This record gives sequence, C-alpha cells and structure tokens, in this order.
Amino acid sequence: MGRTGDGRDPPAEQPSRFSASMKSRISQHDIGKHRSKKKQRVSISKTETETATLTLNHTSTSYTHSYANSYSYSYSRGKEKRHKGKAKRAIADDKRKWVYSTHVVSPNQDRVVFMSYNILGVKNAAAHEDLYRNVSPKYLDWDYRKKLICKEIRDYNPGIMCFQEVDRFDDLDYLLQKEGFKGVYQARTGDASDGCAIFWNSKLFDILHEESIEFQNFNLRNNVCQLCAFKMNVKSSSKDMSASNSESVTSPSFLVGNIHVLYNPNRGDIKLGQVRLFLESAQRLSHEWGDIPVVLAGDLNSMPQSAMYQFLTSNKLDIQMHDRKQISGQIYPLQNRSFNPRLSYRWSNEELMLATGTGASHLIHQLQLRSAYAGAPGSSRTRENSGEPLATSYHSKFMGTVDYIWYILLMRSSAFT
Repeated sequence: MGRTGDGRDPPAEQPSRFSASMKSRISQHDIGKHRSKKKQRVSISKTETETATLTLNHTSTSYTHSYANSYSYSYSRGKEKRHKGKAKRAIADDKRKWVYSTHVVSPNQDRVVFMSYNILGVKNAAAHEDLYRNVSPKYLDWDYRKKLICKEIRDYNPGIMCFQEVDRFDDLDYLLQKEGFKGVYQARTGDASDGCAIFWNSKLFDILHEESIEFQNFNLRNNVCQLCAFKMNVKSSSKDMSASNSESVTSPSFLVGNIHVLYNPNRGDIKLGQVRLFLESAQRLSHEWGDIPVVLAGDLNSMPQSAMYQFLTSNKLDIQMHDRKQISGQIYPLQNRSFNPRLSYRWSNEELMLATGTGASHLIHQLQLRSAYAGAPGSSRTRENSGEPLATSYHSKFMGTVDYIWYILLMRSSAFT
C-alpha cells in the first residue's frame, strides 16, 4: 500500500469545516488483519458535486509489512543520521494527494472525516508469525504500534473512526480520551479475543443511538458488527458556519456502521449472511432516524472482483450462479470451465438459509451504496478495474483489497414499502 497520507483539506477552495450540510472525506490505508497495512479514511461529500479522496502516490512502488515503519524503516539508524535531509524530502514526496470523485453527491456542505482501520490484533499477530517473518518484532510490538496509531490519528484529524481487530480497547480508549474521543466496543463472541470499536470526537458529535449484532445468535459464527447514529454538535461547529447558513442551523445526523466479516474463504454462505444482516440493520436504523445518510466501513474479507462486491454495488445476487467457496474472491476460480455453472454450484438448504435468511436463492438489499474509492480517478498502476486500490492488505501469503468504506446518501424509493 501507499504510505501515510496528509490529513489536511485539499488545497482547492475550502468550505468551513462544519457548515450547514455534511461532507465527508475518506482515505484508505490500513494495518493488516493477519497482515500489515490497511487503512481507509473517507470523505463523504453531501455537498459539492465532488468528493475528496486520498489516493496512493503513483511513485510509491515498495510495500512494507508494518504500518509502524511507513516512513523510514528501510533506513538504518546510521543512515538516518547522515541523510536526515534526504529522508525528510522522501517523506514529503511520498504523501498522498487528494483527488475528487466523479460521483454526484448531495448538496450539503458540512464535512465529516471518517477513518477505518484494521489495526492487527496483538494475539492475531503473535499466532500468525509466519505471515510476518520478514518483519522485525519491534514493529509488531503493541507498545510501539499504539503510539504510531495515535500519531496517524492526529495527522488525519478524523471525526469518526472505525477499528477492527481490537484486542486492547482499554489502551486505545485511554490514549484517545486524551485526544478528545469517546468510544464504544463490541467484542467477538466465543474464544476470540478481539472485536470492533467506533470512536468519535466528542466535541464535534453526540451519539444518539448504539447497537451491535453478535452473529452467533443467527448461527453465523463469532463475528460482530456495530451501528451508531450521531448528530453534529452545533455549538462546537457554529463558529465555523457561514453567515448565509447561520439562521437555519440544524444538527445533521448520520449513521455509521463497522464490521469485520468472517475470514474463511470457503464459507461464502456465512459471509453473505453477515453482510445481509449488517445492511438490513443499517437500512432500518437510517429510516428510524429520518432516512439519515449512512457510512459503512470495515474489513469485508472480500475482493473487488467478487460476487460479494457485486452484491454490494448492484443490490442483488443470484447466489446459485456462484460457488460458495468463491463468493469472496479470495480463492480465484478455475479458468475455462466447460460445464453449466448452475449445475455445478449446488447449495444446500442450510447454506441458502444462512446466506439469505429465507432459503431463497436470490439476495437483495435496498441501499444505494457507493464505494469511496471507486468514484475517484486513479492510475491502473494503483487501481483495480473497479476503481478500488490494488491492495489494502499485504503479508507474506496475500496481497489484495478487502477493506472498504461505503456511503449512501439516499434510500431507494421501494426500501420501506
């Protein structure tokens, strides 16, 4: 992945940080889940006809296993001292730049900076040493990494953060409270030691509602997801609001979802079931709070060329047209099949029930989802055909994109009929 980005606003004409409508910004760059580096930060623009998104520097060709050494771990200590000026110039040149999405967005002007970060669970890192055999133990040490996580947060200055693989929530909570954040945590069930966490800047936002889903209650393994409704704190942002909007100030609200989907590539039925429940809950809560905008973030353990990605972007999926083991795209399908795929992909009644909740073979959701990155122009050297980054996850056995931030500004007209 590309290295750290610059958390500042794009150099173009900049509206006030919180004017009367909502704009968000996303960048991607994350610390792995059984891998290293993967993180996303979104900027949803409810306002101008463009959305700012951080992209990879096209000159960056090297990949590292640990976010902790984004800037200088390739330098020895001695070289750092002798070439300090060169190192600083290299760091400055390697920062990612903002580009603008071609997606049409709604006409509001408030901005919310979102960050999604799989921070690599401490126990997961220790249990999968083979994935990081070329990484110095120093860079996997939690005491080392947590300081750099906080540094990145300060650099990006997000308002909302979604974390996955959190198994040191108390540490994060203690450090982020000093930065003005509050957080909520949902641990995975069973023997797992990690979970998901959402943090927000308490000066900028008030939390309206919080709920989570333990997927084991639906026979969908031990993963979890979170959903939180927020409103902007008008008092903290009113000083930045333009005079033209100051007379009709309201408190914009929005919904944030955070999920870490099952890893197992062979269980596409369970992956679909988890995402289905996540989307259904987001749709319901958005409607309950007045059809508010939605941002969904997390580690989906699914590739851009997958049936899962197709389901998210097209709103529907005939699951019997796909092999259960290839739903996520983590295992590439055999080439040049000469037989009828509908006859080859047999799903049991139990698998259909887990995937769809009804036993039907077609899956539908009612959200108009857009990926933050897919709408931003980029080079074929750094992007998939879909527009997603070439990689958000990289370790010794895998390199690819499995992490996303999706946003929706409008509900389909048939969503609640």
